Amino acid sequence: MARSIIPRVNPPDYKSCRAQIFFITWLAYVGFYLTRKAFAVAKIELQKEEVWGISKTTMGNIDLAYLVAYAIGQFIWGITADRVGTRRVVLTGMLVSIVMAVVAGASTITVLLGVVLFIQGLAQSTGWAPLTKNIGSFFGRRERGRVLGFWCSNYAVGGLVASTYAGWAAQHFGDWRYAFWVPAATLLGIWLLFIILQRDKPEDFSVSFPGSVNDFSRPQANPDTPSEAAATDAPVISPYRNPVVIHLAAVYFFLKPTRYMILFWSPLYLNEKLGTGIAESGFLSGMFELAGPLGVICGGFLSDLVFRSRRMPVCVIFFLLLAVLLFLFNGLPANRLAMGMGLLGIGFLLFAPDSLISATAAIDFGTQKGSGTAAGLINGVGSIGAAVGGYLPALLTSDDNVTDWDMVFRILACFVLAAGLLLIPLWNAVPKEDPGPETIDDSIPPNSE
Repeated sequence: MARSIIPRVNPPDYKSCRAQIFFITWLAYVGFYLTRKAFAVAKIELQKEEVWGISKTTMGNIDLAYLVAYAIGQFIWGITADRVGTRRVVLTGMLVSIVMAVVAGASTITVLLGVVLFIQGLAQSTGWAPLTKNIGSFFGRRERGRVLGFWCSNYAVGGLVASTYAGWAAQHFGDWRYAFWVPAATLLGIWLLFIILQRDKPEDFSVSFPGSVNDFSRPQANPDTPSEAAATDAPVISPYRNPVVIHLAAVYFFLKPTRYMILFWSPLYLNEKLGTGIAESGFLSGMFELAGPLGVICGGFLSDLVFRSRRMPVCVIFFLLLAVLLFLFNGLPANRLAMGMGLLGIGFLLFAPDSLISATAAIDFGTQKGSGTAAGLINGVGSIGAAVGGYLPALLTSDDNVTDWDMVFRILACFVLAAGLLLIPLWNAVPKEDPGPETIDDSIPPNSE
C-alpha cells in the first residue's frame, strides 16, 4: 500500500529535493546574521556623545547578555529540534528575532537595549543546531564534508553581508536605527520563504530517498517495535554520553572567543585603528567573513578527499597557523590593505575548523537522530567561550576608554593554540556508525527495486 501512495521517483527529483533543502537552510542561517550583526555596526554611532555616549564597558555588558542567552539557547534548542523538528523551532526563533530587531532600533534607553538583545540571543540560538540537523538528514557521511563545506559558507556569507548591509542602511538613511530595521525587514522575507520551501526530513517529501526510511525498495521497519521506540529516546541522551562530542565541545570553547570578538568588535576596532566611518568599517570588517566560504569549502574537501572523512587533522593544522596570525595581527601596518588582508587570513584559517567541528563532526558523531542535540551541546559550550571573547575588549579597556588591542589578540592566539593542542588526541577519530542517506550516483540506477 505504501508503494502505491508514495511512488519511487527518478534521481533528478531526488536531487531537486536535496537542492531545495540545501538552499533554504543555507539562506535561513544567512538571514539570522542580518539581525545578529546590527549592534556591532551601530556601536560606532552609539559611542558618540551626541548620540548615546555608551562606553565600551556598557557595550561589553550588552554583548555579554546576548552571548549568555545564546549559550543557554544552544543547549535547549538542539534537544528541542531532535524532539519536535527543525521547522517549528526555526520559524519561531526567526520571527522573535525580527520583532526584537525592530524593538532594538526603536529603543531610547540602554537598559531596554540590553534586555532586547538578551531575548535576541535566545532567538538567534534557534538557528544553528536545528538547521544542522536538517541538512544532515539529507546527506550521508561519505559526502558530508564536501556538502557541509559549501553549506557552512552560510555564516561566513551571512556575516559579510550583514556587516556591509547594516552599515549601508545606517549611512544611507542617516540613522543608526536603520542598521536594525532594514535587516529585520529582509529577514521577514526569508521567513516567508522558509515556510514555503523547508521540510524536516526526507519522508516529508513524497519521494523515495535511497538509504532513508522511505526507500520502498527495502524492507520497512515496524515503527511500533521496541527497538524503534527505544531509538526515539536515544538522541537526547547519547550525545551527552559520547566522549568525542564532549571533547569537541571543549575544543570549540577555545575557538569561539576569536570569532565573536571579531564579529562584535571589529567595526569599532577598525574605526579606531584607521579612522573609517560606519559604512566603511562595516565593509572592512566583512573581510573576515569574505574568506570564510573558501575556508569552509577547502576544509570540507581536505577532510573528505585527503584525510578520508577524518575532520581533525585539518582542524589542528589550521589552528596552529591561526594562532601565529592572531599573535602578529595587531602589529600589522595601520592601513586598509594590511588590515583587510589580515582579516581575510584569519577568516580563512578560522572558518574551516569552525565548520568541521560545529557542523560536520557534530553530525558524524552525534548521528542523524541525535545531531541536533550534539550540535547544540558543542555550540552551547562554544558559546560560553564566545561570551568570553565578546567581553574581552571591554575587560581590557582602561578608565579613559582605551582598549589594549594587542593584549586582546594575544589572548585569542593562546585560546586557539590551546584548541589545536587539545584536538591532537582525536587526530584519527572517525564515527563507527550512521553513514546517513546514500548518495545518488551511477551505482544507483533510476527506479531500482
